[in-house]
Amino acid sequence: MTGTIAGAILFFVIVVVGAGVYVTIAFMKPQRSAVDRIAEFTGGPVEDNTHDPVAERIAERLARLARPESEEGRNILRQKLVQAGFKSRAAPQVFSAVRVALALLAPFVMLPFITALEPIYLGAGAIVAVAVGYYFPQLYVDSLVTNRQRRLSKPLPDALDLLVTTVEAGLGLDAAFRRVASELESAAPELALEFQLVNHEISAGVPRIEALKHLEIRTGVPEIRSLVNMLTQAERFGTSIARSLRIHSDITRQKRMSKAEEEAAKVSPKLTVVMILFLMPCLFVVLLGPALVNISNSTLLD
Repeated sequence: MTGTIAGAILFFVIVVVGAGVYVTIAFMKPQRSAVDRIAEFTGGPVEDNTHDPVAERIAERLARLARPESEEGRNILRQKLVQAGFKSRAAPQVFSAVRVALALLAPFVMLPFITALEPIYLGAGAIVAVAVGYYFPQLYVDSLVTNRQRRLSKPLPDALDLLVTTVEAGLGLDAAFRRVASELESAAPELALEFQLVNHEISAGVPRIEALKHLEIRTGVPEIRSLVNMLTQAERFGTSIARSLRIHSDITRQKRMSKAEEEAAKVSPKLTVVMILFLMPCLFVVLLGPALVNISNSTLLD
């Protein structure tokens, strides 16, 4: 009887995990062409034949349980997923479905640990398992957003220097973005892709200010937000874009230097903690060990 129950639980876990992986692959990472990406950002029709009707129905039914009710909440979730790198329109739906699936699956995965608890704590253990499964995707997406923003902000000062050079050489802002994107394609592919998307949107007929706002929303990096605001004001009031870019590039480089100095200043306290916890006991053993051995031998001889 026990073996039958364990086999049924194992089969349920395998089915749920397989369904979750299948839905995630089908929706979160579809193979989309450049035409589809431009259509998504410009609001045009998207020809997408990669969605499976079965996976779509499963994701829709599970997503209803965790999908934000308000339009503002859905927009915030969609923006967070875009900043994490999931640009598919079905990403919010799949994210909500994965949260529900993991919340249902977590108690069965942690069943051996929950059953080892006292009977009075079984309910609390099941609730903790559900909470872990429900909030883990949110923590994972937040981690992806943080890492992606770090990768985007690291090469940004160099990209701004290239942008200043190309604009001062006589290129227009659109041509400068295109040139910088081609130059950064190997060193910073994610930032180059974002600049290329700006050019694609402008080529598709989106106003430049709106395309720059989309860049700000897709990245969420404070330095890029400052760059977008500066370019928007320069274009609106007719000021020199090259001069504004140079000033902004100097400020961004100074911020990166200040951040590097701040991180370097944190090294000493961190090393102090490591020395106290790990190096000092070893040093005491090396220095006092022979003396303790001699004292012990002298005591035995006496």
